[in-house]
Amino acid sequence: MTPTITAFERSPDRGQGLARDMRVRWALEEAGQPYEVRLVSFGAMKEPAHRALHPFGQIPTYEEGDLALFESGAIVFHIGERYAGLLPDDANARARALTWMFDALNTVETPIFDRALLMILERDKPWYDQRLAALEDSIRKRLIGLSRRLGDADWLDGAFSAGDLLMVSVLLRLKGSDILEEYPNLAAYVARGESRPAYKRAFAAQLAVFTTASAG
Repeated sequence: MTPTITAFERSPDRGQGLARDMRVRWALEEAGQPYEVRLVSFGAMKEPAHRALHPFGQIPTYEEGDLALFESGAIVFHIGERYAGLLPDDANARARALTWMFDALNTVETPIFDRALLMILERDKPWYDQRLAALEDSIRKRLIGLSRRLGDADWLDGAFSAGDLLMVSVLLRLKGSDILEEYPNLAAYVARGESRPAYKRAFAAQLAVFTTASAG
């Protein structure tokens, strides 16, 4: 059965691959699985029908038969468990990939996402500069450890995995910033993720939604 995912009808990121449905699209593309997309407006996201799928009124969601999931990390993990291409067969390598998935979404993403929100919503606040400095210091502490662990390897633990997919997705929020460029191996790591054919297909599909909406 072809799964259906939800995505923004009008994406706040202007189709630049930052909305979290991108992670699910990418995972499905890596797994070579077809999928359908149901676009939802900001209003519809808060309606009971969508909240029955996502209790917090967000995207993405994932429906396949009688299975309904929310949270992009959980959905990516499910795809990796069900199809080849995202999680190693070896039990220990699989556990390490899962560790990197949790690390990306908890340790690394938190200050990066908070920085993005601060820059959008609180630029005019008196505490902006101080808060921004604190968040960027927190981000750098995490990137130092990540950069050291990656070293000159292509991926975090041997072959590309769901851990890399989520980590690259998180780091993309820093693309073009001075912060990411301070760690050349991480900037190159993100570029490798973006160069994967599956990523390019997912990005094009998400961008097409924004382009069509803008033209309309």
